[in-house]
Amino acid sequence: MFAFLRFALAGFVILTVIYIAVSLYSRAVRRGKLGREWDEDIRIGDRDAYVEEGLRQYDRSLRRKLILGVYVVPAIVVGTIIYITNYM
Repeated sequence: MFAFLRFALAGFVILTVIYIAVSLYSRAVRRGKLGREWDEDIRIGDRDAYVEEGLRQYDRSLRRKLILGVYVVPAIVVGTIIYITNYM
């Protein structure tokens, strides 16, 4: 049981690092797209305010929530592997 808890804790730490990296990368990509969109199309008003408003919308978007799959998918895969090896 102790080995499983150690494995689970290490997995959680690794998945947290991956989640943070993917989240920061996705936010940076979105910031870049908003900046390019303003530069190419809009050019009216404050660029920083436009980008910040776009990032607020991004924070409420489905894409932001889908990044939580970094935790869900590996847990399902490990659980399935454990079930198959023990009960089938």
